Amino acid sequence: MPSSYLTREGFDKLEQELEHLRNEKRSEVARRLQEAMEDGELIENAEYEDAKNEQAFVEGRIKDLELLLANAQIIDDEDNQRGTVQVGSKVTIKEGDGAPETYMIVGPAEADPKRARISNESPFGRALLNHKKGDKVKVEAPGGAFTVQIVKIE
Repeated sequence: MPSSYLTREGFDKLEQELEHLRNEKRSEVARRLQEAMEDGELIENAEYEDAKNEQAFVEGRIKDLELLLANAQIIDDEDNQRGTVQVGSKVTIKEGDGAPETYMIVGPAEADPKRARISNESPFGRALLNHKKGDKVKVEAPGGAFTVQIVKIE
């Protein structure tokens, strides 16, 4: 698996989720499963089926997180001092006469457009990479192309 870019904050958050799943959620699901098995007929036991499904989800998520964290490349602040947009950069852009908007470029595991965290693998994130303050960047997006100007890079 190729390495995943994560901020220190994102890495720590995923590590906490993994520990929660391993130490708390796994035990909780095992208890539910045990209780459902003690309730008798497993073939028609909806609680048993629900607990089995949750157990599969928890175990799958644990494996995903272990793999993601094992292959993570943590982005530090020194990486962002080159004056160009990189993973981990906060970028303020302006489209035409619109108001400036600020986004953080992150790896796909931390992408959250509602919180202005844009994946470096998205069309928008990919277009901004390696550009400098003042550059005009054409973004080829599924909804059509548009151009933005980079106002600030942190």
